[in-house]
Amino acid sequence: MARSAKVARKTGETSIKVTLELDGKGVYKIDTPIPFLNHMLELFTRHGLFDLTLEATGDTEVDFHHTVEDIGICLGKAFEEALGNKKGIARYGHAAIPMDETLTQVTVDLSGRPYLKFQAELPKEKVGEFDLELAEEFFRAFTNHIKANLHLHLFYGENLHHILESMFKATARALRQATGMDRGQTGIPSTKGTLD
Repeated sequence: MARSAKVARKTGETSIKVTLELDGKGVYKIDTPIPFLNHMLELFTRHGLFDLTLEATGDTEVDFHHTVEDIGICLGKAFEEALGNKKGIARYGHAAIPMDETLTQVTVDLSGRPYLKFQAELPKEKVGEFDLELAEEFFRAFTNHIKANLHLHLFYGENLHHILESMFKATARALRQATGMDRGQTGIPSTKGTLD
C-alpha cells in the first residue's frame, strides 16, 4: 500500500501544494521563491529518500516568514497523512550529521504529540537572503503538523550554511529511520494501541 499524501493550502499570504511519497528514491521537484530553502528541502528529500514535489508562492515582498512557516505546516501535514495509522513503523529515529566543522543531532518520535526542542543559538543573520531565525519557525511548524517529538541539538558549528544543512540532513535521516517499516513490528508501536 502506497504511503503517500497530497496537501494544498491557500491563504491570503501563501499558496502551497505538496505531494509526498514516503517510500521513494529521493526524487524532488521543489519550486519556492526562496532559493536557500529550496536547497535545504532538496537535500532533505535526497537524504531521507522521500519523493517530494513542492510548489509555493507567498508574500515574500514582506519577508519570508509566512512562506517558510506555511511550507513547514504543509510538509508536516503531508508526512502525517502519508503515515496513516502508523502500523508497523519504527516510530523512533536518530541521526548525528557532521558538515565539515559542524555537528547536529536530531532525535524524533512519531508519537502523535507535537513537541520541538530546538537547541541551537543562531545569530540574527542571513545566508543569502534567508534569515537564520526562520529555521526554528520551519521546524516548529513542521513538528506541530507531523505531530512528533523532534529534538534538534546543534553541538557546534561556525559556517552558517553548514549549520542549516546539517540540521536538515539530520532531520531527514532521523525521519527516514522513524518512518521506515520495522519487520519485527506487526502492529502500532505503542502499548496504548494508537499513536495520536
